[in-house]
Amino acid sequence: MSVDIRPIATRDEVDHCARLMASSEPWITLRRDVRQSRRILSNPGLERYVARDDGALAGFLILDLHGVFAGYLKTVCVAPEFRNRGIGTTLVHFAENRIFREHQNVFILVSSFNRDAQRLYERLGYEVVGELKDFVVEGHSEILLRKTIGPLRTL
Repeated sequence: MSVDIRPIATRDEVDHCARLMASSEPWITLRRDVRQSRRILSNPGLERYVARDDGALAGFLILDLHGVFAGYLKTVCVAPEFRNRGIGTTLVHFAENRIFREHQNVFILVSSFNRDAQRLYERLGYEVVGELKDFVVEGHSEILLRKTIGPLRTL
C-alpha cells in the first residue's frame, strides 16, 4: 500500500469528498447531506487532507486545531472500496503526527452506533472521556475520545 496524503487542493476533490461523506456511515444516520459536507470541506479554518492510493481517492480527514478542543480530529472517511486495507489507520496516524506537533491531545467524537470506528480508535490507544447523548441526532450518542502525550500545562 502506497498512500499519499496531502492537503485538499481542488474543487473537484472537495466535491468528491463531500459526495463520499454524504453517502457513507456514520453521516447517513447523522443526516449530513452533500451540501453540508461540501460546506465543512470548504472551511478554510479547518485543515483538510486527501488520501490517494495509486492516484485514486481513497479517503480524507479534517482537523480542527483551534478552540477548546484544539487537536480535534473532526472527520476520518475511507471510501468503501478501500476499507480494511489500513488506510483509516494511516489517516489517523497522519492526523496524530500533525496534531502532536502543536498540541498535547487528540480528540475524536465517534458515534455510538459506529462500532468499527470505536474498535479502531481503541486499538490505536484512544480512551473514552465522555458521552454526549442525543448530540447530533436523537437516539444516538457521540462518544468523546482522547489520546494524549501530556497535560496542556505543566506546573
